[in-house]
Amino acid sequence: MAKKQPAVAKLELERVYNVPLRKEYRKVPRWKKTKKATKALREFLQKHMKSDNVKLSTEVNEKLWQHGIKNPPHHIKVNVTKDKEGVVRAELFGVKKKVPKEAPKQKSKLAAKLDDVKKNLSK
Repeated sequence: MAKKQPAVAKLELERVYNVPLRKEYRKVPRWKKTKKATKALREFLQKHMKSDNVKLSTEVNEKLWQHGIKNPPHHIKVNVTKDKEGVVRAELFGVKKKVPKEAPKQKSKLAAKLDDVKKNLSK
């Protein structure tokens, strides 16, 4: 009977946060509000996930900048994961992750010529 090897878990921690932003971005002039909201989100995630390496997804960034620099959302709900290397990734809550499709492998020129020769020989 083969020994079972433990499954290697890439994720160390996964949580959902509703991050309050209004309290922080009210401290700055209106033309800096969304920049401050982005910094506040990063600082919140650094504090709660205990890691300095925080990556925001494009969906989160677009949600923050949706109404421009002067009018960010009051709070944002994010799904946060932390892996073994300490990288924290924030995804917008409710948005499915896009899985890139693998492109079909193309044959090399030599392999394509070989297939043509085999077809011609079989005729």
